[in-house]
Amino acid sequence: MAGTGNQIVEVSTKPFVGQKPGTSGLRKKVAVFQQPHYLENFVQSVLDVLIDRGEGGPGKTLVVGGDGRFFNRQAIQTILRLAAANGYAKAIVGRDGILSTPAASCVIRGRKADGGLILSASHNPGGPEGDFGIKYNVAAGGPATESLTNAFHARSETIERYRTLDGKPEVDLGREGLTTMGAMAVDVIDPVADYAALMETLFDMEGIAGLFREGFTMRFDAMHAVTGPYAVKILEGRLGAAPGTVVNGMPLEDFGGGHPDPNLTYAKELADLMMSESAPDFGAASDGDGDRNMVLGRGVFVNPSDSLAVLAANAELIPGYRGRMTGVARSMPTSRAVDRVAAKRGWECHETPTGWKYFGTLLDAGRVTLCGEESFGTGSDHVREKDGLWAVLAWLNVIAARAQTVEQILFDHWANYGRTFYSRHDYEGLDAEKAGALMDHVRSLDLKGRALAGVPVVLHDDFSYVDPVDGSRASGQGIRIEREDGARLVVRLSGTGTEGATLRLYLERYEPDSTKHGQGAQEALADLIRATRDLLSLEERFGSETPTVIT
Repeated sequence: MAGTGNQIVEVSTKPFVGQKPGTSGLRKKVAVFQQPHYLENFVQSVLDVLIDRGEGGPGKTLVVGGDGRFFNRQAIQTILRLAAANGYAKAIVGRDGILSTPAASCVIRGRKADGGLILSASHNPGGPEGDFGIKYNVAAGGPATESLTNAFHARSETIERYRTLDGKPEVDLGREGLTTMGAMAVDVIDPVADYAALMETLFDMEGIAGLFREGFTMRFDAMHAVTGPYAVKILEGRLGAAPGTVVNGMPLEDFGGGHPDPNLTYAKELADLMMSESAPDFGAASDGDGDRNMVLGRGVFVNPSDSLAVLAANAELIPGYRGRMTGVARSMPTSRAVDRVAAKRGWECHETPTGWKYFGTLLDAGRVTLCGEESFGTGSDHVREKDGLWAVLAWLNVIAARAQTVEQILFDHWANYGRTFYSRHDYEGLDAEKAGALMDHVRSLDLKGRALAGVPVVLHDDFSYVDPVDGSRASGQGIRIEREDGARLVVRLSGTGTEGATLRLYLERYEPDSTKHGQGAQEALADLIRATRDLLSLEERFGSETPTVIT
């Protein structure tokens, strides 16, 4: 039921330092968001900018939901009070405060809302000592552009008041249906239904169901994160996968004490199972807010860069993409495996900065159909976010259509396009000042013409980008070092953490010889890895050259 507070009140406040959204919104420790006025200041700053632009406030509809992490429910009630006090006509909220990031994009687009606030810190740990985050998605369903997030930040630096409702009324988030918050209508919806209906329009669901009827087995690790209810309803409920196929399917505020990042380090139990003699046919995992995915076959891990390339090459087998592929896009650090597919098929191929928001204009303009990032993010024009469960269903569709194992599909792909050996090495929790000094040092070097692991360097730059649709620019996006043989090293700092710095090294080498495709990536890249660690003096700078995570 709605609360009794209907009076709009203005609360005096002062700016907080550092409310600048990063790659995926504003992310901080939970304790930071719990400070009096902190969340209210940021949300009011967002609403002020939107109202000034005619994109929010009176008469508008706002979607609100999150990944279920600690502080999610309290934050939603705060947001609803601010939205009502700022004149929104309607809010659409996922039941229990739940909406995966791709599902939120789906709801914004499908229900023609004016935008949405998504509460998530994605793959970062949760719980009272963990992380929290919030980002704004526009009416097209995608993340706010950098110009918009810059405006949010600028407003947060001058804010003096926020509008809310007195009495702190609350909405019953556990009950679906229409209610009110002040003068604003609030529609609490099934968080899965809209998304599941969209998946029905894209994939050969009967063909996938046939796989399971014939004895196909899989394991989906939802990592006690938001994708659990979606996976249970679609994989077990709709497609007939055996009960128990989805493990860790109950969303928990602290993700069961785990780190909800679907990679070989943090989803080790799944990875170990898939490399064992008792492995099912297929394995997959998704992250905190449901936008990332990890895919494995029996005895084989699918690198996310390869996953994008394989799905692009087999898009004609998926009903929702048959006959309408226009192009592909990848983030700059992602391997160039998909580039070779695009070249062979005559599609546009775009290299963008890291951050899903950079795909939005290309998708909206119809310039690309599939896109992806090496950080376990894959998606398409069905929404404007990367989509973990979508990628899993796409793989199942391809497996059903080709009647091959994951390993067979991979080796066939490499035989046709060559194999791009690829790996990412993460160094987490570094001293931020030292990490920044390393980046400055690498920028200052003159590597062109020098040898890296015995092969001359032909490109050394700090990646910049001009959007081909709207002309917007981005610079300082990561250092690229490319050798004469096409092997490549990318060095950048991640923008998704909340403490310290994360240094990411991306290494790739193309191998056309099919007799060498069976090597492990670390073996194939060993000389480049050694040369990179020496070039960056990691041991001397940070006391260790051993990565925290290798993918």
